[in-house]
Order: sequence, then C-alpha cells, then structure tokens
Amino acid sequence: MDTILGPLYTAVSWIIVQFHSFYSLIFDKDSGAAWGLSIVSLVVLIRICLIPLFVKQIKATRNMQALQPKMKAIQERYKSDKQRQSEEMMKLYKETGTNPLSSCLPILAQSPFFISLYQVLNHIAQGKVVGVINTDLLNSARKAHIFGAPLSVKFMDNASKVEALGATLTDVRVVTVIMIVLMSLSQFYTQRQLMTKNVDLTVKTPFMQQQKMLMYVFPIMFAVFGINFPVGVLVYWLTTNVWTLGQQMFVIRRNPTPGSIAFTQRQERLRAKGKLKEDPAEVEAKKAAEVARANRQQPKRQPKAKRQLASTPQADQASGAEEKKSSPSLEKQESGDAKPKQGGGSSRTAKSGQRKGPQRPKHPSKK
Repeated sequence: MDTILGPLYTAVSWIIVQFHSFYSLIFDKDSGAAWGLSIVSLVVLIRICLIPLFVKQIKATRNMQALQPKMKAIQERYKSDKQRQSEEMMKLYKETGTNPLSSCLPILAQSPFFISLYQVLNHIAQGKVVGVINTDLLNSARKAHIFGAPLSVKFMDNASKVEALGATLTDVRVVTVIMIVLMSLSQFYTQRQLMTKNVDLTVKTPFMQQQKMLMYVFPIMFAVFGINFPVGVLVYWLTTNVWTLGQQMFVIRRNPTPGSIAFTQRQERLRAKGKLKEDPAEVEAKKAAEVARANRQQPKRQPKAKRQLASTPQADQASGAEEKKSSPSLEKQESGDAKPKQGGGSSRTAKSGQRKGPQRPKHPSKK
C-alpha cells in the first residue's frame, strides 16, 4: 500500500505543510488551530478540484430524470417479472449512456486522498517521518491538540499512548464521539434532503433505491469505522460532509430536479417575485375552470321551517293534492277510463238480461 500510494502520501503531506506554513504566521506553529485549519484547507482544495465531477454528477442525475417516463413504462409492462424488469432497465441505461452509480463519483474520487491522509496521520502517531514531513514538523504535529485531543490519536487508543501526547483518554473519547455523531448526522441529512426534495417520487427506480440505501448505510459506516479514525481524519471527513451539505443545498435551491418538491417550491418563489412567465395554455385552462365554476348553479338551501314542514304527513297529502292539480289531463284520463268501464258493464248486463229473459211459447199453426 505504501509503495503504491507513496506519491500520493507525498502530495498530501506537501499540501498540509504549505497550509501549515501559512497558518503559522497567525497561530502558534504547534497549535491545533494551525494544523487543524491546514486539514480543513486540504478538504476545501480537494472539493474545489472535484467540482467538475460534481457537475457531471448533476448532469447524470438529469439524464436519469429524463428517462423516468421510459422507466415507468418498463415497470408497468414487466410488473410481475422483476428479473425482466431489471434487464430492461440495464438495457435502457446502456443505450442512453446513463450510469446510475454516477452519484458516487465524488466519494470515489476522494477515497485516495482520504486513505493518504489516514496513513500520514497514522505515521505521525507512530512517530514516523512520511512524505515531506520531517522530524521537526513531526514533533510539532504530535503536540497539536483540537479541543484537548491530539490530532493523531484514536478512540480505541490506550491511556498510556494518549497521556504520552499530553492528553487524557476521557477528552479524546468525548471529542471523537461528538465528531463521529456530527459526521453521521450530516451525512444522513444530506442524503435525506436529496431523497425528499430533489427526486421525482412519482416513479420508483433503482437510482432511488440506491440513494435510499446510502442514506442509511453511510451513517452506520461512519459510526462503526469512526472509532478507528485519528482525530485529524475525523476533522477531514466532517469538513467534507459539511461542504457536501452546503453544496447540495445551493444546487437544490437554484437548480432543482424537474418534478421534485424543490422544483415546485422554486417555481412558486419565482412566481411570487414575478420572474416566472406562465404558459399561455395553463392560463387559458385556469380561466376556463374559473368561468365554469362561476356558472355552476348551486342548489338553494331551504329554511329549517320548510324542511320540517316537508317531513309531516299533512305536507305529504298537500304535495299529493298539488301534484293532482298540476296534472288535470291525468285526472281526465282517469275519469274517462272509469266511465267507459261502467257503461260497458251496464250495456253488457242489459244485453245479457234480454237474452236470458222469459220467452213466449210459440203456438203451433192450425192445419
């Protein structure tokens, strides 16, 4: 490892020494402020150099957003076949040149610098010269304390080693625990902000599942492995987490993902300031909806007395009488139907009576 990353050890140590020389003009060269600010400045320099990768990450996120309709169609088509769904998703990524893991590019790019800084501080803790850090700088770095904890000690170090550097084990563990908690919280909040504000939640994609996994995995990793990080490395990682959080908040506010909550909020802010020109079609649709709403006739609400009156038996009889009055033709039709029935019955009775009445016997004619 030292052979492969040796040149990187030299580069990292050289950058720290240059910043230390600058801050020694303001603070004591053996102070934690001089060495701690040197590490913070190293983080800022690395993150500035990684801005092109961050821009590439944003573009990749936009490409993923543009693929949302096609991805949704694939999900609907192969809803019951998860394996085929994954195959079609991978095929779509390959055809469009989209990499769903591009969000990890800044983290992967930082890894060599993180490992190199870890090894440089580890050499300082062991009293070994590394890179451009000579014996004088080595002794100065070993004396540097941040909030009572030496830069080169870890949470798991024994009391004798900590006391040899002029500190107590309690101070070291309190400082390391606080920094590990801050690291984990900042990482969790960064991922959660990305998931809740800057992602279109209408479509579930492997990208979203990946981000959701990172939201829980990274804080746990920091909590587990942080106890083995020197205090200087914790300073480095906490600083880069804060930088990432601020950078992401800036991007989400100024250039959010279309279809996300942050995008809707930005549209509302621009509309309130009068800087957003609405689509003419949307304006016409809103006007049409308002006109239709205004022309819609609402049923009139009856007074309580009328509602109670309508529920009584007298009201039912009165309503029946009114219905009959309102339809005189119906009454005439009913009366007309009744009269023919009576007349027809009497005529039939008369005719039957005539047929059934006594008849005179016929006398035989005399021959």
